[in-house]
Amino acid sequence: MRHAVLRGVDGGSFSASGLSYGVTCGVTCGLSWRRIGRAAKLSLVGSILLLGGAATQARPVAALPDAPAVNESGGARPVAAWNGFCAKHPAECIVDTSQPAIIALNPAIWRTLTSVNRRVNARIHPITDMAHWGVVDRWDFPDDGFGDCEDFQLLKRRMLVERGLPRRALRMTVVIDDIGEGHAVLMVRTDKGDLILDNKTTAILSAQRTGYTYVKREGQDGMAWVSLNGVASPVATANR
Repeated sequence: MRHAVLRGVDGGSFSASGLSYGVTCGVTCGLSWRRIGRAAKLSLVGSILLLGGAATQARPVAALPDAPAVNESGGARPVAAWNGFCAKHPAECIVDTSQPAIIALNPAIWRTLTSVNRRVNARIHPITDMAHWGVVDRWDFPDDGFGDCEDFQLLKRRMLVERGLPRRALRMTVVIDDIGEGHAVLMVRTDKGDLILDNKTTAILSAQRTGYTYVKREGQDGMAWVSLNGVASPVATANR
């Protein structure tokens, strides 16, 4: 009977009497190394996907087209309910001209805008002012969890100011919406164009992509409002 001698990976040798261990270890260790290799590959793929996800989060800012600002066309009167809101919350209506009127949009600000828009839209239950307060149009914070379009936007503006954005660049705006009714949105003035926060959608769109007709907004140089595009103003924004 021949006595085989096998050489180990460390340069040593062992006899055929250790063959069973050698074969078992060879198969098992081979499988283990293949599993380790597969795990390493999966880890690398996961890292790539994670980096890709981070890039995707930042991409909306880079991909956002530069859109021209909405044209101003002289002075305008605010809707009557705005005056009532300012009487109740005067600090919300004062324009601090030392603040920037335009925000430099970056990924952090984009995430803040997106987060606040989604959070408020999910948290507040839409209801008309008539059903809520028994009046046609009332602007106020929806602190009881209910409100219509302008109440959503006022809360978003307050939350954005609390997060460090300048109120002067956050302009309450009156539009004619896609069903021909008066509606209020929050216009965020940025170096990428005028962006719209709306309670009808969680998407933040450039003003031109909303399909709305822009009527007027808060002025950025004083408490007087400005007309947009020379469009006649609705009497109220009583739209959920």
